[in-house]
Amino acid sequence: MLKEIYILEDDIEIQKMLKNYFEKNGFSAKTFGNAEGFLFEIRRKKPDVILLDLMLPDADGIEICRNLKSKEDFSKIPIIIISAKTQEMERVIGLEVGADDYVCKPFSLRELLARVKAVLRRQERKEAPEVLKLKCGLVIDSEKHKVYFKEKEINLSSTEFKILKLLASNPGSVFSREKIIERLWNYEKDIYERTIDVHIKNLREKLKEAGSFIKNIRGVGYTFEE
Repeated sequence: MLKEIYILEDDIEIQKMLKNYFEKNGFSAKTFGNAEGFLFEIRRKKPDVILLDLMLPDADGIEICRNLKSKEDFSKIPIIIISAKTQEMERVIGLEVGADDYVCKPFSLRELLARVKAVLRRQERKEAPEVLKLKCGLVIDSEKHKVYFKEKEINLSSTEFKILKLLASNPGSVFSREKIIERLWNYEKDIYERTIDVHIKNLREKLKEAGSFIKNIRGVGYTFEE
């Protein structure tokens, strides 16, 4: 199947140029002149990569990038910012909110294509398999929403499963309670930091021996270490 690219750019001529160029180079491309249409479409169907202009008529491109990268459903979609803002600070801010690359206008179409292909290759290498098998004997099956330890199934709640998958998919990374809430719920539910501690406690008890792999980093948060 063709890789699908969404182009959020309010300049009609640049839209046409990018759409034509990427379609000639083996992509399926959709263009959007404003954030409203783009956000409606991405909820319906996720693309493989996004080209995002910062200066839009109805939204701030930085905020769009920040919001998409903070939501589990969209966080893995590579985003390349294309902008006339060339100052170093603008590029730094774009990358800090989660953009995978930043290209300044005017740009070379050939170089932009190479950057798109590069972020797609990186994403393919990064993507966790549907079934995550850890050396410790823990198996997390995302498709079936099941967890096994040494071939024995462990019954977890939906929230416990999400927390375990987040931690185990990023071994060694430390997640604060606030970051766990942001990554899994984007503050859309009434989840409090104390609630995360309760879920972790229950998760450890259910995992029994494997619960010891979830470490509490005092004053910081939680991590998964085999």
